[in-house]
Amino acid sequence: AMPITLEFLLRYQNRTKDERLAAYLKTTLKKLAFGGIHDIVVGGFARYSVDAHWKVPHFEKMLYDNAQLLTVYAQAYQITNRPMYKSVCYKILDWINEEMTDKSGGIYAALDADSEGIEGKFYCWNYDEFIQVIVQIDNQKFNHIDIEYFAIELYNITKEGNFENGMNILFRTKEHEYFCEKYQLEQKYFHELVDEINARLANARKHKIRPHLDDKILTEWNALTIIGLMNAYKTFGDQLFLNKAVSIANFIIDKVLQSDNRLYRSFKNDKVSINGFLADYVFFIEGLILLFQSTFDEQYFKIAKQLTAYCIQHFYSAEHKMFYITSDLDTALVVRSMDSSDNVIPSANAQMAKCLLFLSKYLDNHEYEQIAVAMLNNVLDSVVKNGQYYANWAIVLDMYLYQNIELVIVGENACLELQKLNGKYLPDILIAGSKIHSNLPLLKDRYIDDNTLIYWCENKACNMPVENLEALNLF
Repeated sequence: AMPITLEFLLRYQNRTKDERLAAYLKTTLKKLAFGGIHDIVVGGFARYSVDAHWKVPHFEKMLYDNAQLLTVYAQAYQITNRPMYKSVCYKILDWINEEMTDKSGGIYAALDADSEGIEGKFYCWNYDEFIQVIVQIDNQKFNHIDIEYFAIELYNITKEGNFENGMNILFRTKEHEYFCEKYQLEQKYFHELVDEINARLANARKHKIRPHLDDKILTEWNALTIIGLMNAYKTFGDQLFLNKAVSIANFIIDKVLQSDNRLYRSFKNDKVSINGFLADYVFFIEGLILLFQSTFDEQYFKIAKQLTAYCIQHFYSAEHKMFYITSDLDTALVVRSMDSSDNVIPSANAQMAKCLLFLSKYLDNHEYEQIAVAMLNNVLDSVVKNGQYYANWAIVLDMYLYQNIELVIVGENACLELQKLNGKYLPDILIAGSKIHSNLPLLKDRYIDDNTLIYWCENKACNMPVENLEALNLF
């Protein structure tokens, strides 16, 4: 399944409490994380697998896959609290920081599959070189167990190789409980040993010839990364995720965004190129909205509002009630096209509808809601009949039907109150707030000096305020 499909299924399962779907999601997320498709050593997922077990990947790592999987695993952790999901998120962040970040603050597009002319050579190990790394680990800390045998069993290493040319792909098939029982290890020491093995392998890998780096910085993919990082921040409350998201947003604002609210699509060697597509705008708009929701910094919201108005001016077709992929400023092709279904990256039109629903509530803008609903009506039949290719639209439909609660927090301690929501999965609640006076319709006339007030609103009709989140008995 594509990441956006998993994201919708998490939302749907949380709403319906369907146990078969919960089991499917648990198995899928575990097998993805255990499989060779996941770079267990330093983090990040390969583009796709060439077998049915996610063991043998096409070793190319794309930023857009990892950005979306960051959202999926973060939200899955909110719902289930499974430690593995948290580990996956932190490893994706590590990979982005260590291997993919440009000095400008932007994130590179991809890492190729090949090195030295052989696909996967950088990521695979022959038996002898794997053992050479593992024997350096001191086993005193780990009850004098046979670490060599443990590591071989952990990652399914064989002398002849579990892949081609005598190479081994690292992948897991057994749960930690199996290893803890067999090797008489406490769970804490199991995880410490795995971390030690991975750190040694990562260090040894630094001496290998690396795959080619595609060092284009694409606005759309960087915006998706902001969304993933902000979902991780909302989950774990760790400033590392927020700081990275802010850094990427600042890069786009400083280097890519023009004074007329136009975005460029690509940045390389300090130069921008290619007029932005709809996708460049809409994913950045959601990233900015998420930044606003987690920081209450209205500069992010202001830019999101301006970019949305720009999209309506330059991409919208009132006739079709959908948005074109390209701007009316671009040289006209034979036909300007529109997307509706999801691909490896979700539908930009669905994303636009999602952002319009957010903004319609924040700005009390009925026209934005009308546009979003008209767009949704265009594809409703396909959403019902062909759901796996319309998952982003299904999320839009779910938002339209169920996101009818606004949680408004105003006052000097607004951000402290907001942090109490970290780790909670709240798809039906729209969050807004400010530490100071604000003219945003949802916030206007709600600020009182020396107070922090919290308003629980349903379809913008608000109850009397309370002074802390605990008083709402939300959880």
